[in-house]
Amino acid sequence: MNPKLGGVCQVLRNLNPYLIEQGINVEIVSLDDEHDDFGIHDNFVTHKIGYGKTSYQYQPKLVQWLNDNVSNFDYVIIHGLWQYPNLASYQSIKALKKQNKKVPKVIIMPHGMLDPYFQKAPERRLKALRNEIVWALIEKKCINNADGIFFTCDEEMRLAATTFPGYKPAKTVNVGLGIQPPPDNNESFKEAFYDKCPQIKSKKYFLFLSRIDEKKGVNLLINAYNELSDKNSNLPDLVIAGPLDTEYAKEMMKLASHNQKIHFTGMLKDKAKWGAFYNCDAYLLPSHQENFGIAIVEAMACKKPVLITKNINIWSEIIEGGAGWIANLEEKESLKNVLSDLLNYTEEELKLKGVKAFETYQSKFKIETCANNFIKTLKSI
Repeated sequence: MNPKLGGVCQVLRNLNPYLIEQGINVEIVSLDDEHDDFGIHDNFVTHKIGYGKTSYQYQPKLVQWLNDNVSNFDYVIIHGLWQYPNLASYQSIKALKKQNKKVPKVIIMPHGMLDPYFQKAPERRLKALRNEIVWALIEKKCINNADGIFFTCDEEMRLAATTFPGYKPAKTVNVGLGIQPPPDNNESFKEAFYDKCPQIKSKKYFLFLSRIDEKKGVNLLINAYNELSDKNSNLPDLVIAGPLDTEYAKEMMKLASHNQKIHFTGMLKDKAKWGAFYNCDAYLLPSHQENFGIAIVEAMACKKPVLITKNINIWSEIIEGGAGWIANLEEKESLKNVLSDLLNYTEEELKLKGVKAFETYQSKFKIETCANNFIKTLKSI
């Protein structure tokens, strides 16, 4: 449940409070250390049973915990693929059936992990081979024996069916995904953000807020910005917010080191994060692959237009709602050209795009809508 590890734990933190509000008991079992404190006060129980070993996250305590506890629940929802928790859940459920004990319904949420991108990306050849082996030995059985596979958007569900042979789930459903509404904007948010990035004070800026990872297209964004900075004096600054403790992040800082318009803040949380969203002109995420993109929807909820790519599975919803702009990474100059087009928008036109972004959030991505659909779908399994 470490927030530094990306979006899945944030999905749970958005969804679970609403499920609890509807009278549903929710408990999480995670491979965190029992002493881990992420500075977040969740209103649901989390059983931290210890770190897994190797990248497969093998943790023998998990099967024991599941064997002792899983029959107390009506549903087991497995978030993600390719690691030991999925196999452990499959084995535990299989053992319960043999013992004629109560067996909960099993739901798997892949969260984009069945996207064909992960099998095709050149830098992932070894991981793709590993996935082919794990699919044949383990994951295919887990997927096909689950009571349902829940997806977060239609595009994710469509792509999942194209990636591996023998994909025959019993039931697939798009349950959607939503976020909690952001806190109302106030001056303290701006001040907290300026404390983290004082050089941006009183300047216009575009915001990238996510993990600084090769998949996120950060290098493409910096390269496009470097080209545009030399020719456009009216180009807003670029704030890149995300953890800086990886080698890739250090490479990106070096790539941007000569450009005074690009600023790295490190990871932003709480007031500083919302201050960054509320005061930007637009949010940018040029990912090579993104299942949903929680930060995209957070920006929209703050009435900010978004620039994303066709590789992000909610791109069609953005186009339909007029909530932003779409770059096509298969076209070399596309990102730079779309960024350049943004410079032609007046302040009033950007605000109008932001209003449309907010309307799209309200109609497509509110947590109440998603959670109600989630509950309704669970009951139908």
